[in-house]
Amino acid sequence: MTPTAPLLTLLVIPTGIGCAIGGYAGDGLPAARLLAAASGCLVTHPNVMNGASLYWSDPRIHYVEGSALDRFAAGELALRPVRRQRLGLLLDAGIEDSLRLRHLQVAEGCRASLGLEIGPVVTTDRPLEVSLSSGPSGMSWGRLGQPDALLRAGERLKALGATAIAVVSRFPDDDGSEALQAYRQGSGVDGLAGAEAVISHLLSGHLGLPCAHAPALAPLEPDPRLDPRAAGEELGYTFLACVLVGLSRAPDLVNLGDGPGAGASQPAGAGDGGSLPGPSSGADLARRAAMADPGLLWPGTIGAVVAPAGALGGGAVLACAERGVPLIAVANPCLLQVTAGALGLPAIEAASYSEAAGLLLALREGISPAALSRPLTPLVPLPS
Repeated sequence: MTPTAPLLTLLVIPTGIGCAIGGYAGDGLPAARLLAAASGCLVTHPNVMNGASLYWSDPRIHYVEGSALDRFAAGELALRPVRRQRLGLLLDAGIEDSLRLRHLQVAEGCRASLGLEIGPVVTTDRPLEVSLSSGPSGMSWGRLGQPDALLRAGERLKALGATAIAVVSRFPDDDGSEALQAYRQGSGVDGLAGAEAVISHLLSGHLGLPCAHAPALAPLEPDPRLDPRAAGEELGYTFLACVLVGLSRAPDLVNLGDGPGAGASQPAGAGDGGSLPGPSSGADLARRAAMADPGLLWPGTIGAVVAPAGALGGGAVLACAERGVPLIAVANPCLLQVTAGALGLPAIEAASYSEAAGLLLALREGISPAALSRPLTPLVPLPS
């Protein structure tokens, strides 16, 4: 019997909003693994997968920076799975020598023990000056004092041959704050996540490469009341290992340019040697070759999107909803209440990620989710 084809699925758990699942140190990983098994092909973003010292590789899961995931959903990008990436390591000049050494040793360990291709290593020409803040709702945010220094270092890494970039920037230590204690004990928001998103969005958008971020912080004193969801961050001196592993097989970002956008499964001629518009520069030829790859993931083939029921206002969810892609809204408490009802979106409600996995299986097998609930609404013939 022929296996059912994978159902390309997006899993979105917005960062910095205190989601009960996915708002901590990689605690969204079990859900991602389950949804990948159910769908056969899952695209999600780093904060779902990053568990600091902990990580999980699965060829069915594609690790895509958040703003690039939004662009993929909007039809601006396709994703090209790869065997490996050459990882450039970008270090903030504001990291002190001892902490810098810790991060370099993590990279060396990933080279020696995991076989990752890492290098070159570039340090910014001035400290990045990261600051942290939170909005009135309690969601985390942040600012970058020297964004140009980040972009210059990223451009240098790309010119030196890096195909994906791991960023480590010095974040302010806040070990005595009530917000950090609440987070460590399972009742707060990740205060770093908002600033991390700013950094990775800026760099990935500028370079067109897979990027992810790890904060550099002084180690904390052990907390006997630590919530299990935060424990992954307590196991080592850095959060870099999971970023390097995730980026090592992150798909290439293929810019669709003036192509057909989200509505097409592939551009005309891409699979049969046909021509594409634009000048025949070296970059254009490389893009043509990438777009002819039969393994490319096209935005028009997205079969479902899974997101917290109270956080449905993001770019990826709205882009998919506009095209009628099935939306599975999962009960996952957070600080937001941007629901399907508030937005007027059709959604399939799920009480858990386990239930969402069952719904993905139904969609993958061509079974109407409505047929799985009772009572069934009777069919009403339209007037002639």
